[in-house]
Amino acid sequence: MLGAIGLDDVQETAYRTLVALGAADVDEVALRLGVPARDAGRVLRRLEGHGLVARSPAGPDRWVVAPPAAALSALLTSRRHELARAERAAAALAAEFRAEEGRPSVHDAVEVVAGASAVAQRFLQLQFGARSEVCALVTHRPVAITGGENTAEEEAVGRGVAYRVVLEREAVAAPDGMDELVAALDRGEQVRVTDRVPTTLVVADRELAMVPLGDARTEPAALVVHVSGLLEALTGLFENVWRQAMPLRLDDAGTVTEQVPEQPDGTDLRILSLLLAGLTDTTAARQLGLGLRTVQRRVKRLMEIAGVTTRLQLGWQAYERGWVARDGA
Repeated sequence: MLGAIGLDDVQETAYRTLVALGAADVDEVALRLGVPARDAGRVLRRLEGHGLVARSPAGPDRWVVAPPAAALSALLTSRRHELARAERAAAALAAEFRAEEGRPSVHDAVEVVAGASAVAQRFLQLQFGARSEVCALVTHRPVAITGGENTAEEEAVGRGVAYRVVLEREAVAAPDGMDELVAALDRGEQVRVTDRVPTTLVVADRELAMVPLGDARTEPAALVVHVSGLLEALTGLFENVWRQAMPLRLDDAGTVTEQVPEQPDGTDLRILSLLLAGLTDTTAARQLGLGLRTVQRRVKRLMEIAGVTTRLQLGWQAYERGWVARDGA
């Protein structure tokens, strides 16, 4: 518990012993710790260096504890100052990196990470560094780390990072797959499922992506992609798979269910047909006997259902989804 202020387990046990007793001889502390007196003396001297204990005037081998409120507060304050200095140094390094990134070389757009340990570390690092959103495609074959080993995910969600994840159905059926899915949904992550995911992919803040190289039969390796056209393409790949995947939700009974996608009603389809025929919102509203705001609100909802951001994309999605028929079809 006191590791955050620099104490290891043995030192913390020794300190708690003195807090409970008020004062104790080296031999007594050694007995409580289960170590030789020489080692106990070394531990007590380290605690003395932290200002947590002091030698008793009663004898050189007797030690007294410093009042915890004052002693621990001093250590906490010192740690805060150290963390503040480290934070300023990290900010300066980040600024320096961004300045260099403003003059990117084509060779700096990607980096290759090889080996299971290196891939797993980079994967966790990418999530620990995320500020707002992590998007992921997950196949049924983990490259270097399984969902249960992804310690960064819960930490990132706790910091307010949003997760959008698309799972391959086989990944849900894998051992522990359902337990990991329930845990993710319970944390508030958005999760969708599809029959097949084209590749494992992780994108953080649309600034950094990671995609595996090779296959499961070779030593794990991955490509880390920085801001570039390739990153935009990988982000677009995720968004395309996300739009077509089926949303999952956790009901009150703790059961995972698939959400049936919302579909446009008859009025929506009539509005779409008129707009695709070239009518303006105002003309379409007048012809259908609707208010202008009603038409605009329905068009906005249709864009949300289709997962698009422009009306041009909506028109394409309307044909692809069979909401309206092509001329001559």
